[in-house]
Amino acid sequence: MPAEKFILGGIEIKRGTNVTLHLELPKLYNTPTQLPVRVIRGRRDGPVVFISAAIHGDELNGIEIIRRFRTLNILKRLKGTLILVPIVNVYGVMNLSRYLPDRRDLNRSFPGSSKGSLAGRVAKVFFDEIVLKCDLGIDLHTASIHKSNLPQVRTNIENNYTYRLAKAFGAPVVLHSQLRDGSLRAVAQDKGVPILLYEAGEALRFDETSIRIGVNGLVNVLRANDMLPQIIRKKAPKIPVITKSSKWIRSIESGMLRTIKALGDTVKENEIIAFIDEPLGDKSFEMLAPFDGIIIGKSEIPLVQEGDAVFHIANFKNLEVAEDKIEYFNEENIEQSEFHELNNEEIIE
Repeated sequence: MPAEKFILGGIEIKRGTNVTLHLELPKLYNTPTQLPVRVIRGRRDGPVVFISAAIHGDELNGIEIIRRFRTLNILKRLKGTLILVPIVNVYGVMNLSRYLPDRRDLNRSFPGSSKGSLAGRVAKVFFDEIVLKCDLGIDLHTASIHKSNLPQVRTNIENNYTYRLAKAFGAPVVLHSQLRDGSLRAVAQDKGVPILLYEAGEALRFDETSIRIGVNGLVNVLRANDMLPQIIRKKAPKIPVITKSSKWIRSIESGMLRTIKALGDTVKENEIIAFIDEPLGDKSFEMLAPFDGIIIGKSEIPLVQEGDAVFHIANFKNLEVAEDKIEYFNEENIEQSEFHELNNEEIIE
């Protein structure tokens, strides 16, 4: 029985082809704007998966992750279809901005409207032309401006399918994340398209470790989803820290932030994690960890106002286990990881 046709943007994508196309977006001051899309369709039928980045225009790691990923020879053995969208918010990337020119957050504008705001119209094109054609999505993010995130996968861990794929990704932390109204993940889930969200690094910066974990993670998820061949592993796969809750710790005073703890560090309840110093006075205020856990996000700017979010801590009681697991993901191990072997692996047929 012949395979069902796969059409995107009015173009038929045949099996065994690698096609670049551009979807029309609203013009910007009468300047034509397009959404660049790469479609890789395997010779054999299988799931349809989109991988997207830069929904927030200042989050750049994902663009590089997709660039490196799409060059891997192993994709020649793909079963199913990949839709790669490295720059969703093309307007934000042009302006080095998280937002669109109308100051709206694209990731709060789904499913969008063809008669709505600029953000709503872009969301509508992406959602209708890409998301609704897929069985799964992987959305790549970084922290917001002046913050950084430990590489982590966020998803609904109460869903066995996404939980299994999130663990397979191979990031240091898997975090159960609540849905937000208008977000891509929330609206896609309502339409039956589960999403994994990879958060790693800092806005407007490339982070090599985060990028390498991301490329590895995409391959790992596709393998777990039976879209790429399995390999004979020479060592046991990394097991992430699984956590169901996290909290941003806010500054108790205004002043100069002097951090004691770094990304990936474990902290005990009431342990000092930073000091806030008066720039002109002699007072220094302690910031304490409210519970045992792991720092998965932090501010990168030393100036803080009272109430600013400074540390993102994931709740995790067994700190010794957490330290052992996080250690697997340091830069030395990534240097020696299978990232460098993806095109020369021993495949299980």
